[in-house]
Amino acid sequence: MRIAIDARTLRTSTGRYVERLIHYLQKIDNRNDYIILLKPKDMDSWQADNPRFQKVACPFAEFSFAEQRGFKKQLEELHPDLVHFAMVQQPVCYHASPVVTTMQDLTTVRFNNPDKNPAVFWVKQQIYKWVNKKVARKSAHIITISEFVKRDLVDFTGVSPDKITVTLESADELPKGNDPIKELVGKKFIMYVGRPTPHKNLRRLIDAFELLQQKHPELILALAGKKDGNYARHEAYVTERGITNVVFTGFVSDEQLRWMYEHTAVYCFPSLSEGFGLPGLEAMLHGAPVASSTATCLPETHSEAAHYFDPYSVEDMARAIDELLTDEKRRRDLIKKGKQHVKTFSWQRMAEQTLAVYEQYGRQSANS
Repeated sequence: MRIAIDARTLRTSTGRYVERLIHYLQKIDNRNDYIILLKPKDMDSWQADNPRFQKVACPFAEFSFAEQRGFKKQLEELHPDLVHFAMVQQPVCYHASPVVTTMQDLTTVRFNNPDKNPAVFWVKQQIYKWVNKKVARKSAHIITISEFVKRDLVDFTGVSPDKITVTLESADELPKGNDPIKELVGKKFIMYVGRPTPHKNLRRLIDAFELLQQKHPELILALAGKKDGNYARHEAYVTERGITNVVFTGFVSDEQLRWMYEHTAVYCFPSLSEGFGLPGLEAMLHGAPVASSTATCLPETHSEAAHYFDPYSVEDMARAIDELLTDEKRRRDLIKKGKQHVKTFSWQRMAEQTLAVYEQYGRQSANS
């Protein structure tokens, strides 16, 4: 069987899923042939470890007209027996072979973005809604990364639950280095890592931190992630409110992120919407106690290994973080539970489950 995997997200903030999938497929599958479709700029940075895997440049941007025509034509010329799109963005009129789509979440259709022009965002959101429904209905099968997203997809698109397979993600031990965040060395800090988009709820986290400073004046809030327009708005908000001890680290390497997880007093996950919640598991793996939002999939992913709060309540968020800062027994118990909980997840199992989907929906095409 000849399988094409759309890996254009490989070097993006959401690329861990497809990177780990391909990594473990190379370990477990010596029967099928794979075409890994990469952005041209990623062609040199990814090398196959299995001779059955070949890489092909895919120069078509997501949500572009070129994607709809050029990518469709490229796939038709490659003649795969099955195509796996690791995201919703894809040529929606491609029908030459069975399609499996990973749909990570419905955040773009469930949440507004107050930082965008309302009229423009409304138009884009209608397109997102149409694309999600179209892709869900035309895919031979759908993969999601949590039971919550599966239920949400069934509710939003009307597809049968039998059309959806849940394959849970996992967390990797990050490489150890010797490059700490200088502003945090020897300091007591709580942290968040990730994108700063509105549904990530950083504004309320900053407000909760301001409340915590009344009791913990020495505390630092470390916000890690590539600086962009969204982070600039949060920096402006902090300045406007006169809030001190907030550190915007900018992009951090995996080695620096590990150092932050290992030294943070609390990892805080304030999000209003997630498809899985991988950073919480990463934090647990590296020994950080996790204070987590109760929104969407997060209680499913974090189970009893996190301390929960209402993400819409600044006061409740501050309460949960404070309890982990002051209750040493609760803190130790949560760290222990977190390290055990992470062991229940496996990237290899995710790849094996995905391969089973390929075999079910691509084999008939290969034999025809």
